[in-house]
Amino acid sequence: MILIADGGSTKCDWVLLDEACNVVFKTRTLGLNPMVVLPKDLDARLRENKELSAVFEKVSKLDFYGAGCGTTTPSNILKEILENMFPAATVTVNEDVDAAVYAATTEPGIVCILGTGSNSCYYDGQEIHMAVDSLGYILMDEASGNYFGKRLIRDYFYKNMPIKLSKEFESRFDLNTDVIKHNVYKMPNPNMYLAHFAEFIFTSEEVNGYFYKLISEGMNKFIEHKILCYKEAQHVPIHFIGSIAHFSEDIIRDCMEPYHLTLGSIIRRPIDGLIEYYKQLYVK
Repeated sequence: MILIADGGSTKCDWVLLDEACNVVFKTRTLGLNPMVVLPKDLDARLRENKELSAVFEKVSKLDFYGAGCGTTTPSNILKEILENMFPAATVTVNEDVDAAVYAATTEPGIVCILGTGSNSCYYDGQEIHMAVDSLGYILMDEASGNYFGKRLIRDYFYKNMPIKLSKEFESRFDLNTDVIKHNVYKMPNPNMYLAHFAEFIFTSEEVNGYFYKLISEGMNKFIEHKILCYKEAQHVPIHFIGSIAHFSEDIIRDCMEPYHLTLGSIIRRPIDGLIEYYKQLYVK
């Protein structure tokens, strides 16, 4: 049986396929980003899932696609944990952009991830190319949940948030400065903590100019740094993967227009696209 995982920092979607690539089950764990999650927590998050633990000995192939798997050391840490947990399986650990490409297109295009973190790549129809190495949630991640969460917190404390929204914001989140600093500087997974504030933008009852400006500014930075870096940008469709992209489609379209960019598909969760990709790969 083939086990596929598409993992972000916040959550990880899993699907088990039989020999004919029919779905046996789908399940979800907490995020498994080896850049920010300690090895003991990676192990625990996997073992606490009952559906996965029931097939530890039965999986013959495991392909993991995830955030934080683009550099050797963290990806090897996760690979070792998975190999110990699934002893009969051939295990590969790949970047999340690989899964994004396989889910979005079989033709040349630029594929972007906008979730807890953000990234992009160019797919030429055969190979994936990265123009910029990602330096993670502190230095990069424009237009991600982490980016917007930080913006909201700063705007609130700098009093740049409209008063009505400010009151709603403080009613929904614990904005005690000691709590925020403890979570950001002392606790594991600060990117996940910061990203959870971004829910405010997409679950607030009010759609307004403040949110539009916030998202537009983040998207323009992402376009400038993570899309226009590809010389092919104005000649191929631009695809987007992730919840932030899903909820921001209209604004993404508006932001792309001045740059004469073509919007391709927007996919909230790539796991279903991965299932189709594996069927084409293995079912003759």
